[in-house]
Amino acid sequence: MRRVLLTGASGFVGAAVLRRMVAQEREVAVLLRASSDTRRIDDLLPHVAVVRGDLAHLDAVTDAIAAFGPDVVAHLAWQGVKGSDRNDPGQLENVMAAITLQRVATAVGCTRMVGLGSQAEYGPQAGRIAEDAPTRPTTMYGAAKLATAILLERACATAGQSFAWMRLFSSYGPGDDPSWMIPYLIERLLAGERPSLTAAEQVWDYIHVEDAAAAVVAMVDADATGVFNLGSGTAWPLRDIITTVRDAIDPSLPLGFGEVPYRPDQVMHLEADVTRLRAATGWAPAIALREGLQAVVDHHRARRARPTS
Repeated sequence: MRRVLLTGASGFVGAAVLRRMVAQEREVAVLLRASSDTRRIDDLLPHVAVVRGDLAHLDAVTDAIAAFGPDVVAHLAWQGVKGSDRNDPGQLENVMAAITLQRVATAVGCTRMVGLGSQAEYGPQAGRIAEDAPTRPTTMYGAAKLATAILLERACATAGQSFAWMRLFSSYGPGDDPSWMIPYLIERLLAGERPSLTAAEQVWDYIHVEDAAAAVVAMVDADATGVFNLGSGTAWPLRDIITTVRDAIDPSLPLGFGEVPYRPDQVMHLEADVTRLRAATGWAPAIALREGLQAVVDHHRARRARPTS
């Protein structure tokens, strides 16, 4: 198996990727800032090489990365993924960090890069989205992700490295950030409170984080290049997802549909065509949405039941 340098390991998807790699007894190094919240991966850190450093100051850790000798860089780190941060011009810093990382990867002899992009690169689309759909991002976040993909592809081609870019659609699972819709919904309902929601007329593709992690690991080991959508390949009406979660907790609980307005750039249909990813890696999603949602509800229930002291 290929030796991997992983960035973003303390994040939601990155932690799931790292957990899968450790379970495979793979040789992995993780790049972690001193300020990283490592609660998701504290139990994994004794099993990997830890490089303490920052993407903004990679010169300070190039020797440590070279000593590890990665074959592949899996770049999942990104700053500013929520709320108003998505339209912050500071998104440009993520672009520069990725380009610097590629230069370091070249310097240490790395032969492959896999990056995590976003469905936000596409902007609003009608129907299922294939990789050749026009890219019309409506946020700085989406534009920065798209720019990163374009620049990394060129940089890797020039350096003789293979490069794959995975555009992640909506993900969910245990350990997700509580501000996102599904954990917010579950916590409100478990507290017996009515969640405030949009009219929920969207149609949405949700992929379980474990399925997303499996796809990333498969792409690390593949030789495929280019852009690949990363989703479940199936879209559900958002209202049905919400009621499924509510019914798993208590069907009598009220839901505050229409209490929150749509964002000006609200995407109403989000559905990934994952044909290309499946063909390139042999990967397929394994967790059905209803089963996955029930497991997340059970996770939240168990966490709330734990003693606080």
